[in-house]
Amino acid sequence: QVQLVESGGGLVQTGGSLRLSCAVSGGTASTYHMAWFRQAPGKEREFVAVIANYGDVAPSAYLDSVKGRFTIYRDNAKNTVYLQMNSLKPEDTAVYYCAASSSSVHFGLANVRLRSFYNYWGQGTQITVSS
Repeated sequence: QVQLVESGGGLVQTGGSLRLSCAVSGGTASTYHMAWFRQAPGKEREFVAVIANYGDVAPSAYLDSVKGRFTIYRDNAKNTVYLQMNSLKPEDTAVYYCAASSSSVHFGLANVRLRSFYNYWGQGTQITVSS
């Protein structure tokens, strides 16, 4: 059974940085499309970033509001995916979830921004950005 465990959340001031980690067990992270979603209070869970399951420099995609500030990357040796978050803003406050998809659909053709594309989820980690 694949399990995803997030860590790295916490409280940070506006303009600060955090790095989230998603450790994968029971499976090989490099074989999954891996993504981060977030859910703020009273809002729907939304896509943040995704990285494909192939390539030395794997393709990635981002929510427009985090482009240039967030970077998703993986360390296959550690079976872990990361989300580096810089220049954080109060509107980034949310519970952040790691997700994995075992779909064989090519990244360029897949609905990678949809929750339904992912079949494994972590428990979430809270990020609070103070103004």
